[in-house]
Amino acid sequence: MTSTFRTFVLGLLLLTTTNCVARAADRSVTLMLGAGSALEVERPFKTVLIGDPDIVEVHARSDRSVILEPLNPGATNLVFVDERSIAISNVRILVCSAGAIPVKFEDGSDCE
Repeated sequence: MTSTFRTFVLGLLLLTTTNCVARAADRSVTLMLGAGSALEVERPFKTVLIGDPDIVEVHARSDRSVILEPLNPGATNLVFVDERSIAISNVRILVCSAGAIPVKFEDGSDCE
C-alpha cells in the first residue's frame, strides 16, 4: 500500500467518523429530579457510555430504549455505541431540581 493511498484511506475514515458524530450530537433531554424518563434511539445499541454517572443512571429496557433516572442536578452526555463500536447517538442530558434557582449551563441549556 502506498503512503498516498494510506493517507487517503485514513482521511476518508476520519471524515466518515466525524460526520457520524456530528449527526448524532444534536439531541438534548431535560429531566427533573424525581422524575425518570424513557429514551429511545433510532438504531440498536450495545453499550451506553455515561459522561458523569453521578448525574443520571441509565437502565436498558431493550436494544433501542432506556430509562433515565436523574440522580443530581447537572449536565452530562450519553453516547450510545453499536455492536461495531460505532457511536450511533450522543445525547446531552440536563438534570434540574424542582424549585431551584435558575442555572445557566455552558451550552446554552438552562433550568428554569
